[in-house]
Amino acid sequence: MDTGIVAALIAPGSRSAPGCGRLTPRDRVVDFACVLIAFLLGLIAVGDVEPPPRIGPLPHWLDVSLCIAGALSLLLRRRWPTGLAVLMIPASTLVPSVGAAGGLALFNAAVHRRPAVSLSLCAVAMASCMIQFWLYPVADVPNGYWIAVTLTALACLVLVAWGIVIRTRRQLMASLTERAVRAESEQQLRVEQGQRRERERIAREMHDALGHRLSLLSMHAGALEFRPDMPSAELSRAAGVIRSSARDCVDDLREIVGVLRSQHTGDWSGRGIAELDELVAESRAAGTQIELEMAAELTAVPDSIGRHAYRIIQEGLTNARKHAPHQPVRVVVSGAVGAGLSVEVSNRLEPGPAGPGSRVGLIGLAERASLAGGRFEHGPTSDGEFRLACWLPWVAYDDGRE
Repeated sequence: MDTGIVAALIAPGSRSAPGCGRLTPRDRVVDFACVLIAFLLGLIAVGDVEPPPRIGPLPHWLDVSLCIAGALSLLLRRRWPTGLAVLMIPASTLVPSVGAAGGLALFNAAVHRRPAVSLSLCAVAMASCMIQFWLYPVADVPNGYWIAVTLTALACLVLVAWGIVIRTRRQLMASLTERAVRAESEQQLRVEQGQRRERERIAREMHDALGHRLSLLSMHAGALEFRPDMPSAELSRAAGVIRSSARDCVDDLREIVGVLRSQHTGDWSGRGIAELDELVAESRAAGTQIELEMAAELTAVPDSIGRHAYRIIQEGLTNARKHAPHQPVRVVVSGAVGAGLSVEVSNRLEPGPAGPGSRVGLIGLAERASLAGGRFEHGPTSDGEFRLACWLPWVAYDDGRE
């Protein structure tokens, strides 16, 4: 069964029903029940009564007509709840057969209007019942007038209290529903933001990794292009580096594509600082002169900052290979628990205009350092070097996990 139809049958004013904005099946059933109850209870008061009313008896046809009109007027209770109650209360004072419709109109006003309004109408109804039982005296019983007034006033008070309870419950349910919808939307937004941040992190990792390997490919491919007569040993070594770099690029791409296709994006984290020796060996095999200074125990560096340090050094070596291929590179790694981990990559600037570059890698490194809570600096120095430096926090309670 369609859930919209089910909601329309059990929820007041459900907008899940077909034909949004119109009365729901439940609303129509309630309207019919109110009209029927008001008419049947009103018929009890139709006819001659003893003792006779002080204003004289109404004609039978007029009494029945007013009873029917009062019952049918309840169909307007949703559009004009307060106005209908204001009209029906004095009408029921003069015509007892309209009293049931007046009580239901008072109850409806308590459901749809503020308690201050409904309680004011209740006070008016209590006062009107005193007039009604004076106009229509009750049977000759001891204190019959006050018993009738008291019972009618209590009935009005019960109807208003019941209506206020229903109104409060509906407001509470609407508030809880709204909060649940808002919480679900916020949760979905947090999930989407988390996934986006994770994909951005992986994109930065891939930019650094592929940039490093592609720069190796470009350098050795350029050597093969401009030195076709190089010795066979050098040719074989260059071809081996190209093959190895291409294979590593394909492996990285296959791994990242597999991660992005899956539902979980946290399985790929890239390399850490413990693999720095391998990175330096690759660059030296490509012909780059590297001076490595270590003043930190790499195996003790947590993974949470080791990956950032590795990518920063990798990007620095890639930039040096692109913009100063004939200059030696100096890499310094130092730090300790509590003092932080410092990474510095520097090389002499080559004469002439700077090589082409989008500087996306440096922007990514600055974002990486900022997200890790560190500092990042880069640029030429006064002594003709290009310096790339970063400091990352290394705290004692870091357990190696992000």
